[in-house]
Amino acid sequence: MSSVPQPAGRRERNKQQKLDRITAAASELFAEYGVDEVTTQQIAEKADVGTGTVFLYAKTKGELLLLVQNANYSGALERGRTDAESIPDALEAVMAIIRPIVRCNRTQIDNGRTYLREMVFGNPDEPHHAEALNIVGQTEEAIAGVLRRGGRVGEADAATLAHVVSAIMFLAMAATINMARGVDEIEEDIRGQVAALLPH
Repeated sequence: MSSVPQPAGRRERNKQQKLDRITAAASELFAEYGVDEVTTQQIAEKADVGTGTVFLYAKTKGELLLLVQNANYSGALERGRTDAESIPDALEAVMAIIRPIVRCNRTQIDNGRTYLREMVFGNPDEPHHAEALNIVGQTEEAIAGVLRRGGRVGEADAATLAHVVSAIMFLAMAATINMARGVDEIEEDIRGQVAALLPH
């Protein structure tokens, strides 16, 4: 007997609708004012839910930012993966993966830096932190996949190089010294470091 997927119950639909409203409200307010200037109460009011309901989905503003940004970063990674598929040159393909992630991070600089801080120093057992770390893992796997093409680099070396590339990207996005730099400058800095790292 085959099991037919059942539509989500009313309670699950209501929970999903509340989560969607909270995510949309937080996304809009964070983009306009920055995470530090927005209160949980403002998010609750905009989402038309109680403050207590917001805390059911995310216990802190940092977790709310992770909730919002994880979806954006996943989308950026998917665009980068797709772009990299048709690029034969390893450096150019790696940069194709990195570029949309950097642009996503720099959309609102303070939010991007706060997201990275929350991801690194937050509780990895919390689901939004775990999801953010999973996105980092997926990014490294995509970069390693490019490096393994045509047997250029072995499995272990590709994973190690991808981890280093990820660290270069992370530092370039998070460093205070880069706050005033444009996206193109940051990408060029990353590109130079990655070019020196990759086998010639």
